[in-house]
Amino acid sequence: MFKRVFLLTLFASLLIFSACGDFQKLLKSNNNELKYETAVSLFNKASYSKAMQLFEQITAEFRGTDKAEKIAYMNAYCYYHERDYILANYQFKQFAENFPTSQYAEECAYMSAYCKYLDSPVYSLDQTNTTDAMKDLQVFINRYPQSTRVEQSNELIDKLREKLELKTYEVGMLFYKTNDLQASIVTFNNMLKDYPDTRYREGALYMLMKAYKQYAEKSISSKLSERYAQVYETCDKILQDFPKSKYTKEVTATQEDASKYIKK
Repeated sequence: MFKRVFLLTLFASLLIFSACGDFQKLLKSNNNELKYETAVSLFNKASYSKAMQLFEQITAEFRGTDKAEKIAYMNAYCYYHERDYILANYQFKQFAENFPTSQYAEECAYMSAYCKYLDSPVYSLDQTNTTDAMKDLQVFINRYPQSTRVEQSNELIDKLREKLELKTYEVGMLFYKTNDLQASIVTFNNMLKDYPDTRYREGALYMLMKAYKQYAEKSISSKLSERYAQVYETCDKILQDFPKSKYTKEVTATQEDASKYIKK
């Protein structure tokens, strides 16, 4: 039994090494037709890394032929399945630009933007890729307003926007915790202006109230009335927008205190 298993394992290993050797020979050969057929076969077998190597070699050779479109399409998906979203984004974008009348043009335009979405990092990191992804998805929506992918594109934009909202909220919190009250106030105000319907609106208003209050407490007497007025107005927004807020008791007490300073 052991001998049989050993022989089967040895045979399988020899086949693998033989296949690897054949593939390396093919890479070094000038047989572009065989490379094309092999690349398509490997792609269909989900062997994307090997298929990609062959597609890259023959792209220039088949440019302007009836095979060029298929090569570009499959090669883009090779990068996508290999999770190289930066290059996949580029390949899909190139396809949409080079083959605008293709039946796959819309799909590739969407996939280009979708790869940007997938490349968006966690909210705590730099969000340049996130804003770029939002722009690309919006470009797709504008270009293909009747597409069945528009709804999904809008959902992706919403998810990316929420990431930016959370990023801004956490920045405001960081400024507050490090006692940079002015920066915290500016950040929360900008957040509420840029994202008026954010799910973090209640928390942002509450933190803005606290930042305004501490800022007012440290003010000179000539500025007290003006700065406590900002506290009062922020409290008013919270009570109006969130009448059942968990902060209602604290906000009401803060507003009452602020009104005393305003009257003085």
